[in-house]
Amino acid sequence: MRKQVTSTLSAVSALLIASGAQAGSGYQIETLAEDLNRPWGMAFLPDAGDIIITKRGGAVVLWDEENGITEISGAPDVVSDGQGGLLDVAVRPDYDETGFVYMSWVDRVEGGTTTHVGRARLDRDAQALTDLEVLHVVSPGIDSGAHFGSRIVFQDGFLYAGFGDRGSKEFSENHISQDLSSENGAVIRLTLNGEIPEYNPFVGHDGAAEAIWSYGHRNIQAMTVHPETGAIWLAEHGEAGGDEVNIVQRGGNFGWPLASFGVTYRGGERFAEEPTDDDGFVSPIHAWPAGREDHNPPSGMTFYTGDAFADWQGHVLIGNLFHQYLGLWAEDGDGISEVARLLDGAGHRIRDVAIGPDDGFIYVLADGEGVPLMRLMPE
Repeated sequence: MRKQVTSTLSAVSALLIASGAQAGSGYQIETLAEDLNRPWGMAFLPDAGDIIITKRGGAVVLWDEENGITEISGAPDVVSDGQGGLLDVAVRPDYDETGFVYMSWVDRVEGGTTTHVGRARLDRDAQALTDLEVLHVVSPGIDSGAHFGSRIVFQDGFLYAGFGDRGSKEFSENHISQDLSSENGAVIRLTLNGEIPEYNPFVGHDGAAEAIWSYGHRNIQAMTVHPETGAIWLAEHGEAGGDEVNIVQRGGNFGWPLASFGVTYRGGERFAEEPTDDDGFVSPIHAWPAGREDHNPPSGMTFYTGDAFADWQGHVLIGNLFHQYLGLWAEDGDGISEVARLLDGAGHRIRDVAIGPDDGFIYVLADGEGVPLMRLMPE
């Protein structure tokens, strides 16, 4: 049984007070950096607890306790129109030996633009990324600035990356997320060198993109690995409401747009049946209800595994863009239930969240122009 958070969190929605603590919440807030423009992803480096951060406009920076923000050269060229740009960053598990960090970004290809996955070595002394190489280019390219995703995680020696459906409004079986020849609206699995593993579910299938691990996704904005089961969890945006938390399955079809709790943005009309256990699709473990006011677009997700907030052990943290808070959720049977809303009332869209590997504090990256990197610590 998961521990529940203490009763001191009942007032978690109180506004920030001048001291930087959130009244009655059990935590205080420290601003580590200010005036970040359109940050997207962050990841801890294993040495000294420094954080590498991507900005959607194409910049990479490092944050550390002594120097604050430091610019890093060598980032890939990107197209930052619409929702595109430099997106996620992930540090390879054997970074101490290889120095590799992996990134996703948007660039032009035949047919429009698409998401790229690549890696580079981080040279701390030179404050530069070197040996940049593209490992995978999502196919096909599309003339759209919407729904690129994307997030990257490592598990069992493989790289998993999740992408969006590029904003297609074809609410039928012809939707690109249901097309196995397209990697849009899918999770892919690669080796750490960018090769396609032979155990991928669609290897050898005529016309299928062999990198695909799961499909039928709309717009993946968060991915994390469960610390006990090793399962990959992801969160994705719905249409208007219907945002989902899913557990990735090999070869699984997650139903978009043929099964969804969402409705159309214009008119609020239902375009699909709600997911069921017998519709042939993998159902979400949690979905927010339909409607613009119930729209809870997630971004950034991680399990709390630190010691600083002992009662939160095993809970999952999920950023919320529209309602501007960091949700604390507990596993509840086969689903999850919301326990508290951290940073509620602080006025920040939440883009990403990470746990300090040494201090167990919660690090939160806001979304937008001139936004902060924050740290939540016990009161």
